[in-house]
Amino acid sequence: MMITVKLFASLRIGRFKQEQRECPDGTTCGQIVADIGVRGEELGMVLVNGHHTSLEKALHDGDSLAIFPLLGGG
Repeated sequence: MMITVKLFASLRIGRFKQEQRECPDGTTCGQIVADIGVRGEELGMVLVNGHHTSLEKALHDGDSLAIFPLLGGG
């Protein structure tokens, strides 16, 4: 299956902004996050097709996975 992976803010540093990935059926969001090398303390939010989801969610052909870092402010 083909999915689109989009990284935001600091997660793009040394990685990419957007890429197409071919993955086996049943691949989860968490597997993609791990493959990219995003550490747990970096991870803020994961969206699939614009909807907040968990790392355990299985992806499907044509899905768009957006990965955001933790955001700080004050």
